[in-house]
Amino acid sequence: MADPKNVPLQNFRNVGIIAHIDAGKTTTTEGILYRTGINHKIGEVRGDGDGATTDWMAQEKERGITITSAAVTCFWKGHKINIIDTPGHIDFTAEVERSLRVLDGAVTVFDGKMGVEAQSETVWRQANKYGVPRICFVNKINQTGGDFYKSLESIHNRLSRNAFPIHLPIGFEKDINGVVDLIDMKAYTYQDYTDHELVQGEIPADMLEKAKNARSLLVENAVEADDELMMKFFEQGEESITEAELKAALRKRVLAGDFYLVTGGDGRGVIVEKVLDLMADYLPSPLDIDAIWGKNPKTGEEVSRKPDDKEPMAALAFKIATDPFVGKLIFIRVYSGVLTAGSYVLNTTTGEKERVGRIVRMHADKREDIDKITAGDIAAVVGLKGTFTGHTLTDVAHPIALESITFPDPPVSIAVEPKTKADQEKMGIALQRLAEEDPTFRVHTDDETGQTIMSGMGELHLDILIDRMKREFNVEANVGEPQVAFRETIKSTAEVQGKHAKQSGGRGQYGDVWVRFEPNETGKGFEFVDGIKGGVVPQEYRPAVQKGIRETLEGGVIAGYPVVDVKATLYDGSYHDVDSSELAFSLAGSLAAREGIKKATPILLEPVMHVEVTTPEEFMGDIIGDLNARRGRIEAMEDLMAGAKLIKAIVPLANMFGYTGDIRSMSQGRAASTMELAHYEEVPPNVAQEIIEKRSK
Repeated sequence: MADPKNVPLQNFRNVGIIAHIDAGKTTTTEGILYRTGINHKIGEVRGDGDGATTDWMAQEKERGITITSAAVTCFWKGHKINIIDTPGHIDFTAEVERSLRVLDGAVTVFDGKMGVEAQSETVWRQANKYGVPRICFVNKINQTGGDFYKSLESIHNRLSRNAFPIHLPIGFEKDINGVVDLIDMKAYTYQDYTDHELVQGEIPADMLEKAKNARSLLVENAVEADDELMMKFFEQGEESITEAELKAALRKRVLAGDFYLVTGGDGRGVIVEKVLDLMADYLPSPLDIDAIWGKNPKTGEEVSRKPDDKEPMAALAFKIATDPFVGKLIFIRVYSGVLTAGSYVLNTTTGEKERVGRIVRMHADKREDIDKITAGDIAAVVGLKGTFTGHTLTDVAHPIALESITFPDPPVSIAVEPKTKADQEKMGIALQRLAEEDPTFRVHTDDETGQTIMSGMGELHLDILIDRMKREFNVEANVGEPQVAFRETIKSTAEVQGKHAKQSGGRGQYGDVWVRFEPNETGKGFEFVDGIKGGVVPQEYRPAVQKGIRETLEGGVIAGYPVVDVKATLYDGSYHDVDSSELAFSLAGSLAAREGIKKATPILLEPVMHVEVTTPEEFMGDIIGDLNARRGRIEAMEDLMAGAKLIKAIVPLANMFGYTGDIRSMSQGRAASTMELAHYEEVPPNVAQEIIEKRSK
């Protein structure tokens, strides 16, 4: 066993555990930590039974499903594995997104009773987006209704045909007691899933034929990785391919990112050792990932960094957590060079220099202070005040700005107010801390009502944040009804004059502009174009015009919601030598915006959600009728495992509040749903009129 302090970089694995809610991610992670702790009493990972893992899981259990991505480190057969356990609920999809951004590989966990579920598809798409190679673990196949082969079929039907078993389960449901390994064609069995080791033996006679067929399929697809190997396979047959050649070819195919090895078992059990072997053998090390590219913030040139300790230091902050003992923890992935405790780094996102206080390695049950993090590693830093999710930290002398992490705007808002005067100040601090941790949570004060407005990805997201505010910061708050984040935009073009002229003794105010307002591409936001020829509006006043327009659009024109996707071109105007000022032109821009938006066919936009419902067939009619009543459009229906049906629909968010409770009562608690933001679309005129009237009261 290699000394954990000196694990070579090719034996590092940065792995995420991703899955649908309740597929067993956390259990699998806990199983992994327990196994690595028991078998290798290394460093700080204690192996005294449940201690190491359950201590680590205490807050996770406390919070139920809000498992914010937890980062832990363990060691297995000379490999150092940094594991990030990500949440499964759609409201916390940003946690998965930011974790995948810094990981090299992933284990996708599936519930063996359900196969591929709605959220499995979402995390799979996210992994595709970041090109993350992954292996598949079908969990819970030893439970009633668990079926490895049906789950594999659902992976083929809904995710990828390129998924191949590398292990076949021995037994069925509660009788499962091991796997056949298709590489060495041996059986690995256990008496009880809690056993401390797998026993190697011969393949049961009744499985031999099945195993041979599955292995042939695996070899046939593996050799495609290498032309020479393919020739050897065609000329000399399957027997000519050695175990080492097969493993090397499979690794090459997995690393390409579009080929997946599948295994199955019980995430709590000894079979997790086989998952660890797969991580070590087939998932990428930092050296398998190409150099990372970014821009030099001074010159704008593209520059790269290789995963090498000798390169200048470059790291990405991907998560902020508030720790009761050490304060603000910033999780970072170091891509190149070495980050040392006590050193100064440049945050190229903010342009500020910061001093790294302590560096801590997150172990299964405790933190261990370390003096440095080397290229390819993940750890947490204490003491960086101005660093947040998506910021790049670099060597002061060799700056690089890595691509940040983008997050969607939160579509749901609620008003909160402190219950007592004493809670007032505490609430401000609590909200600021929570917003620092979670980039999809925003807080602002409504100018008209003075209320504090919290915005998040969904009802559950906001419920959890309110609960955390109460538990972690002792803040009691009154919470308003959830509100939808509507938007305004325009459908046609209008050219208007905005003129602000005041003369009241002494120096007057004079600003005069002509602005063209037209629809911009969806998602482009507000764009200002300076189309002035000559000096009819002097250069120094043009930014003030832009500011006046922008501020008016942010406050809304028809119903007080932000105006998006508008292009404003300043093309004419006039000024006065004495009376013109920035303020006058800012007010002129504002007047033009009010007038222009009203003339350019303004419309309201609303967030519509991609809703997926899994239900037993007998409740399907009621659920479809209910979705139609909520202004929903049914897009697809599919058959799932165990006689269940999947309904996919697009429904306006405004009609989906409280849906989780409604669907339970409609289906005797047997249907489940997930929702994620699809896009914004126009509100029907009759509904828009109601919203505008309500807002104007």
